Amino acid sequence: MNPSTSALLTDLYELAMAQAYLEQGMTGPAVFEFFVRKLPPHRNFFVAAGLEQVSDYLSNLRLTEEELAWLDRSGRFNSGFLHYLEALRFTGDVDAVPEGTLFFPHEPILRIIAPLPQAQFVESRVMNLLNFQTMVASKAARSVLVAAGQPLIDFGLRRAHGAEAGLLAARASYLAGFAGTATVLAGMAYGIPLYGTMAHAFVQAHEDEILAFEHFAQAQPENVVILIDTYNTEAAARKVVSLAPRLTAKGVSVKGVRLDSGDLADHARRVRRILNEGGLSHAHILASGNLDEYRLRDLVQSRAPIDSYAVGTAMTTSSDAPSLDCAYKLQEYAGRPCRKRSEGKATWPGRKHVYRYCTGDGRLDHDIVTTHNDRLPGESLLRLVMKEGVCLTSSPGLSELRRHTAAQLAQLPESLQTLEPLTAYDVRISPALQSLAQAVDRNL
Repeated sequence: MNPSTSALLTDLYELAMAQAYLEQGMTGPAVFEFFVRKLPPHRNFFVAAGLEQVSDYLSNLRLTEEELAWLDRSGRFNSGFLHYLEALRFTGDVDAVPEGTLFFPHEPILRIIAPLPQAQFVESRVMNLLNFQTMVASKAARSVLVAAGQPLIDFGLRRAHGAEAGLLAARASYLAGFAGTATVLAGMAYGIPLYGTMAHAFVQAHEDEILAFEHFAQAQPENVVILIDTYNTEAAARKVVSLAPRLTAKGVSVKGVRLDSGDLADHARRVRRILNEGGLSHAHILASGNLDEYRLRDLVQSRAPIDSYAVGTAMTTSSDAPSLDCAYKLQEYAGRPCRKRSEGKATWPGRKHVYRYCTGDGRLDHDIVTTHNDRLPGESLLRLVMKEGVCLTSSPGLSELRRHTAAQLAQLPESLQTLEPLTAYDVRISPALQSLAQAVDRNL
């Protein structure tokens, strides 16, 4: 069984509620929307990501004979519900914002309209996919903003929370603007450019450091990027310089060196000088080692001679905000607007649209969240992507999504491009939506 494709990758209560709905004949059209309630501390925006995986999940939703037999043996569900699950397919409609679109609290980025048991059944996996990739893409975009055009590489697989997380983090970070990843499967699955150097173990396995460098160059003549901080960083840089003529004679060029520890800015300056004086001015310097957007900002502002950066744990786990306060809530059932009134978790009722407005120079100015039948002149963010369970268009390639994300980030006002919030983005709730909420409250 592949856990990432199993329909049983869900919460028990989704199955329990679906059976209860069926027993009561509650199979009318339900409208659920996915949104995030609030920004994590020190954040200014979200980057929507994960729609392609949600579309794949919904398109292929079905239970195997093995899964149905296991549910039967569990004794939790009746034969009528098991028969329903045997034929379960997603037949609903999906509206969503394009991946890479910036969004803000209380703005739905995905809406599912389907028979109530179906729309309820898919809740957990839909949230799982959108929460994770949106979380990572939003974190990665912050590094992209402060890197000021310098290439960033995903080095996060080894500390990702599981195989799927490592793979999808590579996708989400590339969508957000990273140059590539060290995760090989992401190269095969998504066409993401691959980058890699060597580990300290390779150097330690050799009795002589310069011999390790030479052996690696022989094995990877087109990708000679040498890790030089295993013992003494500056001494290793001099060894690279001394080795370079021998490699050149064999038609091999030193592409770069990697720094992974210590004062990266100071080491980079010393190493840059050694390389330049040794005739390796073309060799670039890659920095890694527990980097996040704050350390990146400091290194960039220090004008350290670093050409590219590898970012791992902090980005892949979104260490400062490892989850989003996201929700997938029922907004309408059988034509009746629904609203949650729980303290601190109230929702705006009904199916909604989000309209975006920009300033004269193309910067984001404000958004309006309103009812679906309140047509406004701004840019409508939600678009129909699935109709009656069928995808209307093929998913854009990651290159196209990266361009869209870059264009979105370029529209951010300067106040929202900083790592510390200066002002909150203006999200307005329309009079029509406020009136609907008041009407629902009166009925309650």
